[in-house]
Amino acid sequence: MRTVGTVARLATEFLVLWLLSAAALVLTDAVLTGVRLAAVPGGGPFATVPAALSLALVFGVLSVVLWPLLVRAMLWIGPALLFVGAFAGNWLIMMLAVWLVPLATVEDAADLLLLAVTLSLVGSGVAGAIAARRDDTYRLMLVRRNRSRLRRAGRPETGGGSARPGLLCIQIDGLGHAVLRRAVRDGVVPHLASLVHGGTHLLTPWHTDWSSQTGASQLGILHGDNHNVPAFRWYDKTRGAVSVFSNPADNAAREIERADRPGLLAVGDGASRGNLFTGGAEDNVLVVSRMRGARMGGGAAGYAHYFTDPAGAARTTIRLVAEVIREIRQAYAQRRRDVTPRVRRGGLYPLVRAFTTVVETDVVVAAVVGDLVAGRSAIYVDLVGYDEVSHHSGIERPETRAVLRKLDAEIGMIAAVAAQTSRPYRIVVLSDHGQSQGATFSSRYGESLEQLVLRTCGDLAQPPARSRDTAATGARGRGAEGLGYVEASLRSTPVDTTTPAPPGTPVVLASGNLGLVSFPETPGRATREWIENRYPGLLPALTAHPGIGFVLVARECGGSVVLGGGGSVDVDTGAVSGRDPLADFGDGALDRIRRTDGFDNVADVMVGGRYWPDTGEVAAFEEQVGSHGGLGGLQTTPFLLYPADLPAPPDPLKGAEAVHEVLVGWRDLP
Repeated sequence: MRTVGTVARLATEFLVLWLLSAAALVLTDAVLTGVRLAAVPGGGPFATVPAALSLALVFGVLSVVLWPLLVRAMLWIGPALLFVGAFAGNWLIMMLAVWLVPLATVEDAADLLLLAVTLSLVGSGVAGAIAARRDDTYRLMLVRRNRSRLRRAGRPETGGGSARPGLLCIQIDGLGHAVLRRAVRDGVVPHLASLVHGGTHLLTPWHTDWSSQTGASQLGILHGDNHNVPAFRWYDKTRGAVSVFSNPADNAAREIERADRPGLLAVGDGASRGNLFTGGAEDNVLVVSRMRGARMGGGAAGYAHYFTDPAGAARTTIRLVAEVIREIRQAYAQRRRDVTPRVRRGGLYPLVRAFTTVVETDVVVAAVVGDLVAGRSAIYVDLVGYDEVSHHSGIERPETRAVLRKLDAEIGMIAAVAAQTSRPYRIVVLSDHGQSQGATFSSRYGESLEQLVLRTCGDLAQPPARSRDTAATGARGRGAEGLGYVEASLRSTPVDTTTPAPPGTPVVLASGNLGLVSFPETPGRATREWIENRYPGLLPALTAHPGIGFVLVARECGGSVVLGGGGSVDVDTGAVSGRDPLADFGDGALDRIRRTDGFDNVADVMVGGRYWPDTGEVAAFEEQVGSHGGLGGLQTTPFLLYPADLPAPPDPLKGAEAVHEVLVGWRDLP
């Protein structure tokens, strides 16, 4: 039962919202020539106030009643375009309000839309979601909203003083350990810095597998097994198709293959937010593996609840538009200042960036707040904005650091909510990989890896006319890999995962500075001898190329060999002949390669892009300034920031599967 104080507070909030909305209408009437409120005769400067009060009241009531229904009707268009629906929904509600209360004259649809958005933004501001986006007002608003939802559903908050602490894992996608250390030093991430400097948390690196990308890392972290994951995308000879982590069906298959292993979130009320995989959780929001079989990802993939609040939807939509404008301005500034290295940032990328940094972040953060209020025992959330922007802007450019600062504020807000919930939480912040920077392979050498391979194999100057060129060099298919399904829906040329390659044509794919060359014409794994007989110029061209560090191929006599321009390494024994092609890639490079070499689906030729240790640069086979997926530089060293009172992880901590074991141990502590 609501107390008298609660009722009074709600009444006060309603009156403030109503009066401010009416004031906004009066102001809009004065500013816009296309909007005219009915005036009371002889009312003087307050002549339009009665009309404004009436229209604001009707609009507010209609929003409460109709907005949830409109959101449900709009879900078929998907998360990538739902912001368009937010504008349309507000426009329809305002049109109905003006029709029901004929106290305003609006000349055209644009004025009507502006009027609707103005009222929605006022509501958002009163709730604290605009002016106080990251302060106590917004936090309390989210907590109160989720507690009300729990009461309506008949579910009490769990937790309590005697409850086992919950585990909250917050992943900052793509943030390397060294980059975070510098951000802490420079005051870019004040909340994370307070954890480190205050001694409550310890910061340590961990080391990825050869495939230093979200698909391999999250599969290992969430499900404890990332075997047979050679890259973000690879050619599956058994299916004659490309497997890629932006494909919901492929991700679901990866989970099914690991059904015998309980995931990190396979507890009664585990929650997965914004990830590629569920981790065994039954409750999922914007999880790619659960988007299969429905245009909107199975009941809107869990994001519908967020958009049922019209003020929140309008706020997110406005912020999305602002982010698009910000990206266009920043891309122009890079070109004007001739900042290098840089890549093209036009096309649909501004929308992709805005979706990952605004919409995805707002949705998953709101979901996590709801999880904390509900007292869930295990939560894993991926914040993908940094990874997306650093791919196109650079890993420590001003705009990238600005995104990192915003994510730090999100984490601070989440931590503040966790501190006031009934269940105590152990908060772990980590990343899935880092990123290495450098000019791309194609910009350095005038052709892509695919063009090089096809030219060498068959004197083909250009890739065949099928969309494998997108898979190889352009679209990553996922962007900030937690929302690949969304990004893929935005791209005009989707990654082709079903069309078989023309006979005799190698399939060339890329993940950062890791390249994969497969020969569909031969079953099983092609050997060095077969390749040299069928394509005699290929391996010499690859090993001699200044942008390639090494290649991995199998031998007919058994085992595999790493080849470089001046030497080789026996994968089984580690014996080096001539110059060691792995010398620049640091300790552990051969161990990573040896593990991948044992996969059933390793490519016929695994191509390791060049790494320049004096500058820390790589040459990505994709069009990315900051890249990851292979070896060399910061991409293989993400971080783990954990409470100081937890048992320390192994040192060194190697591989995503090892991180899974650590997190499971922390989850199960009393």
